[in-house]
This record gives sequence, structure tokens and C-alpha cells, in this order.
Amino acid sequence: MKKLTLHDLFKAKKERRPLTQIYTDDPLEAQACEEAGIDILMTITLNLKRLRAAAPNMFVITTDKINDPQIASPDAAVSAGFQALNNGADAVYTSLSHECVRAMAREKIPVVGHVGYVPYRSSWYGGTRAVGKTADEAIQVYRDTLAYQEAGAIAVEMEIVPHRVATEIAKRVNILIISMGSGTGGDIQYLYATDVLGTNTGHVPRHAKVYGNLHAELQRVQKLRVDAFRSLKEDVSSGTFPEPKHLLEVADREFESFLAGIE
Repeated sequence: MKKLTLHDLFKAKKERRPLTQIYTDDPLEAQACEEAGIDILMTITLNLKRLRAAAPNMFVITTDKINDPQIASPDAAVSAGFQALNNGADAVYTSLSHECVRAMAREKIPVVGHVGYVPYRSSWYGGTRAVGKTADEAIQVYRDTLAYQEAGAIAVEMEIVPHRVATEIAKRVNILIISMGSGTGGDIQYLYATDVLGTNTGHVPRHAKVYGNLHAELQRVQKLRVDAFRSLKEDVSSGTFPEPKHLLEVADREFESFLAGIE
């Protein structure tokens, strides 16, 4: 698979050709994404090098350190952004201030912002809920998106915004709209690997679609692990492990010399 560039992403937007994005911290899942033709990966900085090695041809966005309030200054954001690029990222995600976004954009660090439902800001608008169901809220999502565009971001993650609102905003901005539960009008469809694979044992968001049932398979594999370890424990307790074939022998003459030497 050919690695996408920023030029490719914006060309896809212009051609209205939707792309796919997956969040994962697991290198095996990243490798599977690349083999399956998924376009973009999102991951935390801690696992960036491992995922880059597993999926060398994917466009990778990293978060975590770039989103850390402890670096909430333009200079610190630029430093963290360059470090992420040097470690293999193609872009960085942040919900820090527009000043931080602007500083990174000036240095040509590709930045992705966040509009709509932003988890750590949810208390401001009444908890976990869709954002943009009223005209005033929808206009604010549009203004927030424009603000990121003006600051130099390449994209925004638009989370849990009504699909018609997201579609109209996507038409009116030049940056990429990454749809997380905001319908088909965005430029990139974004889901978590845990939801897609069926390994999420908690709440599955309404906007997510489960394509596999890996949880059942992982439970089966876990039982195999437990059975194997239990058998080992039983064999050691009964004296049937190690068997003669597992033992390392020493020549009789050497063993006798050894005994004499320690007397």
C-alpha cells in the first residue's frame, strides 16, 4: 500500500472520496489495518514507534503528549510536535489553544484539532451528549472549525455532531473533517479498533459498528492459557515434569569428579 501524503488527503477531499481512520495502540492491529487498506491511524505517543514499525506505510496521527496540558504553551507545543514527527508521526492531534496550533502550523507541523463533543470539556455543555442539535450550537461548531482553519490546522475531529450540520460545514471549509459519529458528510470516517473488532466489553457508541467478535475468541484463547498453566502446575506437583527428555545429563566420570571436588 502506498503511504498517503497531505497532498493525497486533500485531493481525496476535493474528489469527495471518503477515507478511513482507526484508533489503536496495538501493533498487531496496526499491521492488520495496513493490510486491510485503512488509510490513517491514530495512536498515543507512547506507542508511536512500535506502531510505525508495524505499519510503515500508513498516515499516522499521534496524540497524548501533544495534548498534555503541561505543554500548553506555543514553544512547548512546537517542541513536542517536532519530537512526534521525528518519532514517525505524520501529524499531531491536540485540543490545546489556537495559539499552540498556530505556532505548530507556522513550523509546518500538521495539526488536527477537535470540535463538537470534546470529552474533557463536556461539563461546559451538560455532559456526554451530541453537540450541534440547536442552531446556536451548530453555528458555534462551524465557528470553532473556522478558528482551527484560520490557525493553520489541517483537520478537525468532529465528534457527535448531527450529520446534516457536519455535511454543510465540511462543504464550507478547506480543512479535513474527521467524522467521529458525525455522519457521512465528513472527509474521513473514524472509529476505535476496539469497537470495530468487538473487543470492547463496555458501552458501544451508537455511531460505531461492530464488524467482528474477537472478545469471544480472546476468551477462548484465555481459557487455553489457563488450562495450559494449570496442567503445568499439576505436573510439577505430581513430579511428572520435568521428564527425562527435558533433563541435561553429565558424563559419569565428570559427575564423580564433581562429587569428589565438593567433599
